[in-house]
Amino acid sequence: MSSGVRGGGTIEKIDASLLRVAFILVLGTFMASLDATIVTVGIDTLVAEFGASVADIQWVTTAYLLAIVAVMPMSGWLADRFGGRRTWLAAVGVFLLGSAACAFAWSATSLVVFRVLQGLGGGLLPPTGQALLARVAGPGRIGRIISVVSVVPLLSPVLGPVIGGSILSVADWSWLFLVNVPVGLIAMALAWRYVPVVAPTDRAAPFDVRGAMLLPPGLAVLVFGLTELGGNEQGGVGLAVVALAVGAGMLVAFGVHGMRSRRPALVDVRLFTRPPFGAAAVALLAVAASVFGTMFLLPLFLQTGRGLSAWEAGLLLAPQGVGAAAGSLVVSRIIGLFAPRTLVLTGMALIAVGTVPFTQLPDLGDGVIVLALLVRGMGSALIGAPTMNIVYSRVGPEQTARASSALNLMHYVGGSLGTAVLAAVLQARLSAEGVDVVSAFAGSFWWVLGLCLLAALWAWRLPRRADREVTS
Repeated sequence: MSSGVRGGGTIEKIDASLLRVAFILVLGTFMASLDATIVTVGIDTLVAEFGASVADIQWVTTAYLLAIVAVMPMSGWLADRFGGRRTWLAAVGVFLLGSAACAFAWSATSLVVFRVLQGLGGGLLPPTGQALLARVAGPGRIGRIISVVSVVPLLSPVLGPVIGGSILSVADWSWLFLVNVPVGLIAMALAWRYVPVVAPTDRAAPFDVRGAMLLPPGLAVLVFGLTELGGNEQGGVGLAVVALAVGAGMLVAFGVHGMRSRRPALVDVRLFTRPPFGAAAVALLAVAASVFGTMFLLPLFLQTGRGLSAWEAGLLLAPQGVGAAAGSLVVSRIIGLFAPRTLVLTGMALIAVGTVPFTQLPDLGDGVIVLALLVRGMGSALIGAPTMNIVYSRVGPEQTARASSALNLMHYVGGSLGTAVLAAVLQARLSAEGVDVVSAFAGSFWWVLGLCLLAALWAWRLPRRADREVTS
């Protein structure tokens, strides 16, 4: 086994056992992330099945997202109190129970309720799995292993519509949810056998009741406001503004509480004040806004502007996932050789380069779209892994679970923010006089470039020196 030094720590070789643990834990993240987008292609099917309106069925997606952001802040305390593996297994169980219930829903209302149950389990899986993997890997190996598993959240908005369209082409709508059951059962069995037990860091950690009354509902109301703003339905803008104001107010109140509290808050607010955590978190928020926002715009354009089916649009989007996978392999080899700031800024530049062609949509061929999405995918991989690595490698074991909770929160809120902003921009452009559909979509992509610029300003604060590995 080779060893070396990264920032004064010992580097260990990534062996088969660690890769096996990473694969098992990433199954949970994959299921939870995928279910945020897999249902989008089934909206029309569910409308016909339950005789409901599109606005009612849209809550199938919204309720899942709200449940995720509401429960995710509690993942750090649960892992500290009960242990990472136990919390992860319980989360998979709740997620599978919700998935099975969704498959047997008898009305739109029951489906929304069961999606909330599914989201409560799904919201715990990404942060708990990442924190558990970070503890098992240790500071010396987390950078390279996280470069592989961090690609999963980037793949979900790409693969969700493809997998959803594939399922609906051969099976009933209920299999959009039943498909999780065998995967989840296999993941639980493998985790019970191969994932080591990591002792809880603080069995006596008190639950932050005041924080729980402010942060989870505040996030849920904020995301609801963003969703309503993005939908831009008649009367929805006023409701969205109220929800955004209430949600923001509750988050500010939680921030004050977190800074003043002598006991650990539900999410450690002080982490955001310690470099480089704050810059890394904002970088993740920005890349999530760009990825999810683009994956909202492009399928709509391909189906409304070009007349493609959901299946055809999903296939044309797949190159972004291919680029992200290829980028993760590259990052795993170079993550210790270049400064985090260099890697992240390079990734943002690639996303910007891959976005520019979409501002010229009327003149784009399929080949250009494929190449642009490949470049964007590679850029996303260069951002996610380095930012998570500098966080996990620089926090103590007792802070890993709470750091993971905060990072994943930024990812989901960023995705909601990007989707809502771009949806509102697109709706405004479509409503403007003399603007055709294609031009409206092309103009919206300039806002994606703006998100990249804002993210780059924050990423400039990341460490400018690499934690080099020296093998011996």
